[in-house]
Amino acid sequence: MILPEAIYINQVGFDRLGPKCAIVGATAPLAGGFDVVDASTGKSVFHGKLGKPVTVDGWDTGQTYYRADFSAFHKAGHYKLALPDKTVSAEFQVTDEGLAALTVPSIIHYYHQQRANTPQEVEVDSRVQLFGSDKRVDMHGGWCDASGDVSKYFSHLAYANFMSPQQTPMVVWSLVSTRDRIPGQLEKWGAKDAIEKEAVWGADYMMRALSPDNFFYMIIFSYFNKDPNARRVVGLHADSVTTDEYQCAFREGGGMAIAALARISRWGIGGDFTSQQYLDGAKRAFAHLEANNLKYDDDGKENVIDDYCALMAATELWIATNDSHYEAAARKRAGNLEHRMTDAGYFRADDGSRPFWHAGDAGLPVVALARYLDKEKDESHRKPALSTIKHWLDYQIKVTDKVPNPFGYPRQTFRYKDKIQDGFFIPHDNETGWWWQGENARLGSLASAAIVGGRLVYPGHGPYGVQPRLAEFASHQTSWVLGANPYSMCFMYGFGAKNVPYMHSQFGHGSEKGGISNGITGKKGNGDGSGIDFRESDDGNEWRWTEQWLPHAAWFLQAVTAMSER
Repeated sequence: MILPEAIYINQVGFDRLGPKCAIVGATAPLAGGFDVVDASTGKSVFHGKLGKPVTVDGWDTGQTYYRADFSAFHKAGHYKLALPDKTVSAEFQVTDEGLAALTVPSIIHYYHQQRANTPQEVEVDSRVQLFGSDKRVDMHGGWCDASGDVSKYFSHLAYANFMSPQQTPMVVWSLVSTRDRIPGQLEKWGAKDAIEKEAVWGADYMMRALSPDNFFYMIIFSYFNKDPNARRVVGLHADSVTTDEYQCAFREGGGMAIAALARISRWGIGGDFTSQQYLDGAKRAFAHLEANNLKYDDDGKENVIDDYCALMAATELWIATNDSHYEAAARKRAGNLEHRMTDAGYFRADDGSRPFWHAGDAGLPVVALARYLDKEKDESHRKPALSTIKHWLDYQIKVTDKVPNPFGYPRQTFRYKDKIQDGFFIPHDNETGWWWQGENARLGSLASAAIVGGRLVYPGHGPYGVQPRLAEFASHQTSWVLGANPYSMCFMYGFGAKNVPYMHSQFGHGSEKGGISNGITGKKGNGDGSGIDFRESDDGNEWRWTEQWLPHAAWFLQAVTAMSER
């Protein structure tokens, strides 16, 4: 419910030296300023002026919005925002260590609780049947995909070709990346051992999913059946139609699985498999996809998702081995992404004119290029990659700022009914035929890309090591997830003043502290994704907004990791 007057704010916390902004929404004009007040004493510790009133075209919230920027306030503590009429916000923290210190241990807890490790799951998945065959394979382990779905996915929209999200493999890569990038902070928070164990748990599952023929099995599907024996290894089409097309292409989880295994192999530790087995598995899978990827792509053509996932795979193998074969493969895929960059600044998804947009991994092309540049030292290859990153960042800020946008929600370019247009949310009429949901993973991916890409092309001495507009952009994304949105909903469960309802699932799974729900969408019924919507109940379809999903926390983890790097 949207109130007549409210303060929309990150309900968890801000980095002491980082951007800090709330949004005040009101149905009548507001005058005066705002105060940051000490949460325990109620005394004002900072006074600021409200920004100019703006409305967001098409959102139909009935409110005018005012920004309340208090980035100049730098004192650690617990606070609220207050208006002259005594309206107050939810409580939040300002801390030297920022969001990562406040949230990363709980994100690791969330993944630990999502483990598919109940006796029923382990028994069935240790000998799960392949669809259309009597053959059984051992694929126990991994994580349940969502708070309402105990299936396990490398990727679940392969048939749609342009919308495949990176699911289990992205989680593993994200955990490994965070451990590699902020080990000192993790040690300080008592989380380093836990994140290592969780990453190894995921790596072991991916090794079991690597077939003797060197492709990854894509999905263990529950059919939403309470009988665990119904589970099968499958490929999926629309409306849960299952097939034997269960071989992962680069874009269907294969590329990120290779990347994660290659990266974790550098730790020199393992679980049920050794570090060397992780690396050997990554090598075998990469060689297999180099020869067979087009067979597994549902339309027989590679697209931008193949390119950025294969780039990440080749890059991590190059870093792990220093082998010139992977160097050449990484350079080829980086070149493909460079050629897909349009004059407007977005990537072309195909060989024609379809813009690349994505509800989960919109920032992954730039994150992959930035990771490639961690290894690439040849200026003749660095220069075009840096140019691509810069062009994309310029576009992202330009399209976001093109219309009144007080929350800083990242807009995107897509083709709808043969027309190229921009909007806040993904079009609901798309290639999947049914899939649209809140985009909190996309926000985390874009925040990550803004920081890791921005450090390369727009470095700065202020927050997050980037120029101020990119730091502000990244902060808006994490703040939206944590409550600075028109519904005052903190989508990270167990945090903030208001969460989505608890969602139960099979085998005792369900919503967990540290998990992030799907979030806000365009208006239901609007095929182009225009308008705005959030529903806690919708005749069984409320999952579009309320369900926790593995990629949301994985990308949020990358965003706050980037913010906390010093």
